Amino acid sequence: MPPPAHAVRMLGITKRFPGVVALDDVSLEVRTGEVHAICGENGAGKSTLMKILSGVYGPDAGVLEVGGRAVRFSGTRDAEEAGIAIIHQELALVEDLPVAANVFLGRERRGALGLVDDRSMEAECAGLFEQLECTVSPRDRTGNLRVGDQQLVEIAKALSLDASIVVMDEPTSALTEAESARLERTIRRLVERGTTILYISHKMDEVFRLADRITVLRDGRHVRTVDRAATSPREVTGWMVGREIAGHGFHGARPRGDRLLEVRDLTLPWPEHPRGYRLRDIALDLHAGEILGIAGLMGAGRTELLEILFGAGEDTWSGSIRLHGRPVRFRHPREACAARVAMVTEDRKRLGLFADLDVAANVSLCALEEALRHGLLDRAAEDRLAEGPVRDTGVKTPGLHAPITGLSGGNQQKCIIGRWLLTRPEILLLDDPTRGIDVGAKAELYALIDRLCRQGLGVILTSSELPELLTLADRIVVLAEGRVTAEFPRAEATEARIMEAATAG
Repeated sequence: MPPPAHAVRMLGITKRFPGVVALDDVSLEVRTGEVHAICGENGAGKSTLMKILSGVYGPDAGVLEVGGRAVRFSGTRDAEEAGIAIIHQELALVEDLPVAANVFLGRERRGALGLVDDRSMEAECAGLFEQLECTVSPRDRTGNLRVGDQQLVEIAKALSLDASIVVMDEPTSALTEAESARLERTIRRLVERGTTILYISHKMDEVFRLADRITVLRDGRHVRTVDRAATSPREVTGWMVGREIAGHGFHGARPRGDRLLEVRDLTLPWPEHPRGYRLRDIALDLHAGEILGIAGLMGAGRTELLEILFGAGEDTWSGSIRLHGRPVRFRHPREACAARVAMVTEDRKRLGLFADLDVAANVSLCALEEALRHGLLDRAAEDRLAEGPVRDTGVKTPGLHAPITGLSGGNQQKCIIGRWLLTRPEILLLDDPTRGIDVGAKAELYALIDRLCRQGLGVILTSSELPELLTLADRIVVLAEGRVTAEFPRAEATEARIMEAATAG
């Protein structure tokens, strides 16, 4: 019997949360065996729609059909039994468990006596990672992995379900270009087997390489569905935001001020690794009013470098760090904050957000002393503190007292950036700050970063997207396997030259 023409039909789906209509009468039809891209700004309703498909939420109105039959899931297990797997943008892993245990969590393989069969799970997990062409060990502690490798664990978990419908919500947001290319090869193999893929991404190059058709959502409503060949990235972007996205015109010279930061001979040992070091002999400078880009593949040492500069890394490093010509060695982030150095981490869920606090409390957290009255927190003063950063970074929120977890990933990231701006930093360390943020929000953040630099702020920016570095940075330092392999001024930097240097280890 041939498979049904449509793997999924969602008819008139509506979903409300307190103060927000996340989805308003949305209809979507996905053909069996196609890659169907779902595009839209943060807050457009993409993830909510996919969470309804995967049983995380139930719709307030509308009909869901899977394989030609109307269904109503009471939870994710029902969706899995119907052949649906989802790779969430926000990682949901148990950090203290090994990788294999996370992949099969709740579906553990058991032997003849009913005991958990670790060997079987590790062997199957190794096969999944072989499909993904990555070297993560099934026995690794999940919490020790970098966010990009944790993303691959989430992908392996979905593949282990052998689902007929796979939802991928920003699956490459934490992956390098090489890892993303591997995932694309995996997607093509799945499609050849007849798997249907629903693919959420803000990266238009990915969408136009992979998708057969594209659906655009805006403000919780369906805008249109088109064949990929019948449209263009510029047109899709315009539908997403309801306006033209202006080009990023940041190539005018920024006034360069005094030297803020000087790093020399910075080395971070790694005794358990054959290489012996995570960073070696790093040298760089940062001036006021300048954006210094740090490029490199996964494992090159980008995050480790920023963590040392912020006092959040291992304290076994050697070399020298000078601020305004004075030697410093931060042993805790509070010391860096006092010296007017701030950092936005790459993993907002684990290291940036306080999930139990509202928007105002998350934004004002690092400047709370300004909201104290006689030693007690004045909530009105806290709200006044948070209003400016929320407005300046363009956070979309029902209000300052909305739960931070109710915001889209991009708006959560804007809250974190706003938090650090309240500390009035001289140096801002941005570790892949636009991961998972849509094109409209990126344009706003680019403009904000450019404006701050023109006011004298010094910025060190890492990014997994080379076009982002080429757009923003005045200079780009390239790391490969913990060493500086090249440095380019903006006028001489190209993607090809950066990649050549990044693979020179």
